[in-house]
Amino acid sequence: MSLTRFLPTPSDRMGILWTLLNIEESVIIEYGPAGTTHYSMGLFGELGIDQENRLFTTHLREDDVVMGDTSRLESTILEVDHTFNPKVIFVVASSSSAVIGTDIRGVCTMMQEKVKAKLISFEEGGFRGDYAVGLKLTYSLLVESICKNANITEGNTTKQTGKTKRYNILGASAGAYRCASDVNEILRLMREAFDMTVHTSLCYDTSVTKLMNINEVDVNIVLRNEALEAARELEKTFGTPYIYVVPYGYEKTIDFLQTLAKILQVVPNEKVLARLQKKSKQTSMYKMYARMFKQHKMQAFLYGEYESVKGLSNFLQGLGFTVPHTISSHNTHTIEEKDSAITYLQHEKDRIDVLKSLDHTLVLADDTSSTLVDKTNTYMRISMPLIFGSQVAKHIPIIGEHGADLLIETIDAYLNSLK
Repeated sequence: MSLTRFLPTPSDRMGILWTLLNIEESVIIEYGPAGTTHYSMGLFGELGIDQENRLFTTHLREDDVVMGDTSRLESTILEVDHTFNPKVIFVVASSSSAVIGTDIRGVCTMMQEKVKAKLISFEEGGFRGDYAVGLKLTYSLLVESICKNANITEGNTTKQTGKTKRYNILGASAGAYRCASDVNEILRLMREAFDMTVHTSLCYDTSVTKLMNINEVDVNIVLRNEALEAARELEKTFGTPYIYVVPYGYEKTIDFLQTLAKILQVVPNEKVLARLQKKSKQTSMYKMYARMFKQHKMQAFLYGEYESVKGLSNFLQGLGFTVPHTISSHNTHTIEEKDSAITYLQHEKDRIDVLKSLDHTLVLADDTSSTLVDKTNTYMRISMPLIFGSQVAKHIPIIGEHGADLLIETIDAYLNSLK
């Protein structure tokens, strides 16, 4: 890992943990020293994730490492199963246990007949890549180990029940900025446009029971690339179609609703579409503004999660912006059909140099980026980590209609600073 001045990108282990912590009726046991779990809990608290009676550690000792003794892990599994009676226990390797090659999967296989809970192991320990790798692995493993075990009986599949007027959200990551607000925006749009309700959100707000009945819906809505493999597996197993159109901006939100309408074979609420089309038409004036500025040009710098910078870049370019720098905050090697305009800078210094060179630019990024640009730029937070302030509100999205409304306000403030 290169020298890091600010905060390093979270590892795959962190992505696994913050995803699993959102599954009710389950418990996580991390096989490692107490210190690593304590550090993790501090981050999860900032993300607003409930950890009470959900995350435990075995407190790995030096002699456990030297001797390869797993008795402490075995006794912890028995104790957690007896005390909390969860439906699933996730056993996750820490960096320490992963380094010494502890056979977590073998321990779970051996212990399965001794406990009531289903044991599911994660042996990565933070060495497979950054958190995006952990997200993809977790979504896929949950589908394979829990969702595909759904009780498929007559009248229990999407094809047999017909229209359930329910859907799933796949790829909602608790580590994403404004995740709760973005999920609520999808819920609002689906309710207003189609009168549909959510079954479960993988993995922002869900439970083992909901995952085991994940097939009882009409469609799966994919919000990030890492969940595509899981969506395809659900389609293959249960015949549930999926949509992968992330609604950033008015036009993309219209596209999102119209694509869903074709899959569902229904007509979306005309008032919702008319409202979005009116707002989209009103944004045409920004291209006129782009021609009016003599000294400065409308340009933007984007840094954040791949889906965010991709969607926001397309929205801004549609308004007449040039976007010379679109940078993903995580490695993009897991992304299918990657947008070539989006880069990933392995060395933090390269991003710092770009930020320090900006002037009169709309900067959509994280809090650390805001400390590196001068006052001629207009800044808006679109990405973790949080350094200044907090995210408490759950009704201020970045995606969808309301997300576009918020962005337009920031864009107007930016335009007022140009000449």
